Amino acid sequence: MLATVCAAAVSTIYAIQPVLAVAGAELGVSPESSGTLIAAGQIGYFAGLILLVPLGDLLNRRRLIGGLLALTSVGATITAAAPNGGVAMAGLAFAGLFAVVVQVTVAYVAAVSPPGERGRNIGAVTSGVVIGILGVRVVAGLLGDTLGWRAVYVLLAVLCAGLAVVTRGGLDPDTRTSGDRYTRILRSMGHLVTTDRLFLSRGLIAFFVFASFGSLWSGLALPLGAQPWNFGTTEIGLFGLVGLAGALGAGRAGRWADAGHAQRITGWSLVLLAASWLLIARTGSTPALLVAGVVVLDFAVQAVHVSSQHLLTTAHPGRAGSVIGAYMAFYSLGSALGAVTTAWAYTSWGWWVSCLFGALYALAGFAVWGSAQLWVRDRRPKINQPTFRTRYATMISRR
Repeated sequence: MLATVCAAAVSTIYAIQPVLAVAGAELGVSPESSGTLIAAGQIGYFAGLILLVPLGDLLNRRRLIGGLLALTSVGATITAAAPNGGVAMAGLAFAGLFAVVVQVTVAYVAAVSPPGERGRNIGAVTSGVVIGILGVRVVAGLLGDTLGWRAVYVLLAVLCAGLAVVTRGGLDPDTRTSGDRYTRILRSMGHLVTTDRLFLSRGLIAFFVFASFGSLWSGLALPLGAQPWNFGTTEIGLFGLVGLAGALGAGRAGRWADAGHAQRITGWSLVLLAASWLLIARTGSTPALLVAGVVVLDFAVQAVHVSSQHLLTTAHPGRAGSVIGAYMAFYSLGSALGAVTTAWAYTSWGWWVSCLFGALYALAGFAVWGSAQLWVRDRRPKINQPTFRTRYATMISRR
């Protein structure tokens, strides 16, 4: 149920992407300004991460999840009924603001899960986020060609409203809160960046990982719609099914994190992420290599993402909401960076340069991870090791 909550909420932000051209034309938004429809949802989401997610450390998360879902439904309704671009942007921003119910849900799962099952449960819920981000492309593409783009948001409004009712009655109350004040929690989010090395390293890793992720999914429609494939909206939307295979990485990474392998899995996954771009760049006559690269990329991204959330919620069990909110702010900024650079690179030099940016973002994330590992190793207490001369003298004396 909670995975469905995450899928439905995050879909309100990403559903506009596969129908952007059609929606922009109907709303009177020029092609060069149509990107503002996408940006509106992301801006609202970023604001919600900072202002609303910390409420999960103060309020009963069961009630908060239901309330945020209801307000997300209102935003989707405004978007579906929008007569012009200005109202549509307001509706998308409103929906994005309250779609941060995703992070409140993750914090709820972390709080109510036994320590040995926390990673697995976070992975299961995070798989819903992946399904929402990628699966809505398929649904929006099909509905956009048959019933119109507004039908997508009508469906999401109904789904979010129904889930608001279900979660209110189906979830156990969560009474474990920090007992802190809201303003102090907001200040503590800023202190995390300057005082908590684990948080800073994981935030920077998320920034680069999702810049790489955004480079793919914000720009993939460009080469798919050009030679040699010339795919239409429906075909491009169906291509999102390939990425859903990466959702399997979330659950598996959660189990690995429970077993104490979160740091190791992060390193290997960042290497896989960089290597996946070698396959994604191969947009030749057959899409087989591209498909394989997308699967590897999504698997690697989710493995890193779940491992990071597991480490952070374990390190800060009393304020999981504010920590996840601050962490996801890095995610949001990284996604925006990837979306901007991939479009610019593609129009200037072609798809291979977009892929180069994606790979460089992955390598930057690996560099951050490696630096963090070296710092931890250097901070460990040094044990005096015997020198070669001492070992040799000991050996002679024993003989």
